[in-house]
Amino acid sequence: MKVRYLILSLFLIASFNLAVAQSTDTDSVVEQIVNQVEENSHLEELAHHLLDVIGPRLVGTPQQQHAHDWAVEKFAEWGIEARNEQYGEWRGWERGITHVDMVYPRVVSLEAMQLAWSPSTPAEGVTAGLVIIPEVEDRSEFEDWLPNVEGKFVMISMHQPTGRPGYNWDEWATEESKEAMQQTIAENTRNWRSRMQNTGLNTRSYIEALEEAGAAGIVISNWSQGFGTNRIFGANTSEIPTIDVLLEDYGMLYRLVENGHEPEIRVRTESEDLGMVPTFNTIAEIPGTEKPDEYIILSAHYDSWDGGTGATDNGTGSITMMEVARILSEVYPNPKRTILVGLWGGEEQGLNGSRAFVEDNPEIVDGVQALFNQDNGTGRVVSIQGEGFIHSYEYFTRWLSAVPSGVTDHIETNFPGMPSGGGTDHASFVAAGAPAFMMRSLSWDYWNYTWHTNRDTYDKIVFDDVKNNVKLIATLAYMASEDPETFDRERRVMPIDPRTGEQREWPQQRSPNRSGGN
Repeated sequence: MKVRYLILSLFLIASFNLAVAQSTDTDSVVEQIVNQVEENSHLEELAHHLLDVIGPRLVGTPQQQHAHDWAVEKFAEWGIEARNEQYGEWRGWERGITHVDMVYPRVVSLEAMQLAWSPSTPAEGVTAGLVIIPEVEDRSEFEDWLPNVEGKFVMISMHQPTGRPGYNWDEWATEESKEAMQQTIAENTRNWRSRMQNTGLNTRSYIEALEEAGAAGIVISNWSQGFGTNRIFGANTSEIPTIDVLLEDYGMLYRLVENGHEPEIRVRTESEDLGMVPTFNTIAEIPGTEKPDEYIILSAHYDSWDGGTGATDNGTGSITMMEVARILSEVYPNPKRTILVGLWGGEEQGLNGSRAFVEDNPEIVDGVQALFNQDNGTGRVVSIQGEGFIHSYEYFTRWLSAVPSGVTDHIETNFPGMPSGGGTDHASFVAAGAPAFMMRSLSWDYWNYTWHTNRDTYDKIVFDDVKNNVKLIATLAYMASEDPETFDRERRVMPIDPRTGEQREWPQQRSPNRSGGN
């Protein structure tokens, strides 16, 4: 009995010493992570080069390719192997200048931008009047009106009765004034929707009809509901330019047309169609030493729309993952599991880069221990949910325990949560059954001011919050890599959909669009 007790005592002492050693190692690594973030941050340097030097990263543009090549070079500087993996092709296009002036009844330069993939004007530009989509009873009446667009710019967006966001009315307006404005907006929206429906055509087909009728160009104003901010997406024209005009200037032109003042604008746009070009993901790798076929993936989409420079969607997520990889290569150069960085292309066109990676690399997807994805803005992470994995609580409890309290104080968790069906790249992995998690950020007015807008620029970055996210994700990656257990992928029982009365299904894996934009 004494021998048995002695053996048990020695085992407990050894286990305690191992636990203390592991705790000490963890404390040391996390302390080094925090020190790197606070004393040796590369974030501002990375943001400057990605956003100011390279610029926006619209899929199919030379800037997107420059960004991929620069990332590979930057990883190599840090001693991290990286590569660009082609997953498809997309219509190539390069943005040039956009210059729009009202030249009658007075001269003023307007804030405007051609949409992505828009055709250019002749070199000298185009000067013409404007017309507004009319109120018609049916398609026949619309077709009778169509000859009026020949040689004119056609305004196809609703005139907004106010350029003040809703929160501004909430703060300053009387209740009566606010209600009156809300009613006006609702009525105008209904009337405009009816006006467009009565043409008998959908969004794409009526633009085709305007182009075939000889319009000089299409003029829109895609207001984001924020001061001075519009969303800039893609053009649907093949021969004539499509331009977005800021709400203030669009409203002025609209009122001038509506009141019979016959304004004229001069539009000069330059762009170049580059044919079909290859599309890529950038993949960086720190090899694992004990379980090289299990993976921690640092995930962010690398592409952007190009109204601004793609700073918070998703430059901040991209530089976060690059910085996490740099720091881990310094303080944790021999990870237990392989650490991958996935800077995905083509997210904005339907998660194409990440869906292609999942489809092309089933063995990696099968080996994912955890994927941490960051996308929605510059804010500090405030929410993590378990994506429908029953045991996610157990793992995150361990992993988050090592994260500095100043970081975790901001975070709310929800386990097991529900699996994401789309929206950003972790959903591509969740659909394939891999434990992939979104690091959801504090808003900083992301949806009104920077998401896909002309104001998504370097100055909107809150570097203190981005540093917070680097500390969080670097620590989670380290803890997930060192975890003695492989993540248990058991899924929750999906709830009943109250709309259909049927049980919801786990999201289905979807194939990417590997050849698009043409």
